[in-house]
Amino acid sequence: MKLTRRQLAAMVSATATALHHAQAQAQTEPRAAAPADELQAARERLKANSDLMAQQQVPMATEPAFQFKA
Repeated sequence: MKLTRRQLAAMVSATATALHHAQAQAQTEPRAAAPADELQAARERLKANSDLMAQQQVPMATEPAFQFKA
């Protein structure tokens, strides 16, 4: 499967949006979450997204040639 950077970004964005909508629907009553709960939820989302991105095979030729210069 060949993916461009834009396709990969769109896929990750769509996955994050779908995950957000699923979590929003799972909450039946609005309540103020504790900061610790929000932090844990953010860490879980980050882990889920990083796991999804790690599964994708992106060839080296996909990235443009560039250099960071100070």
